Amino acid sequence: MELDAEMRRKIAVSVGAVVVFIALLVAIGTRFSTNHNLSEIGAYYVVGIIALFVVLMAAAGIFLDDRS
Repeated sequence: MELDAEMRRKIAVSVGAVVVFIALLVAIGTRFSTNHNLSEIGAYYVVGIIALFVVLMAAAGIFLDDRS
């Protein structure tokens, strides 16, 4: 099955958003943890990152839907 350009664009945007999400989680985990325990402020940042990811994926969906 051949992937057309639009499907490759959708895949690239989705994978890019997930990579950014994971990179932010790793950055927060390394910065705000001591002895493998996440600090309280780090936990708030993780919740913020999850909310940001949801908004980012919704925006990506709207962006990709307008292009088709």
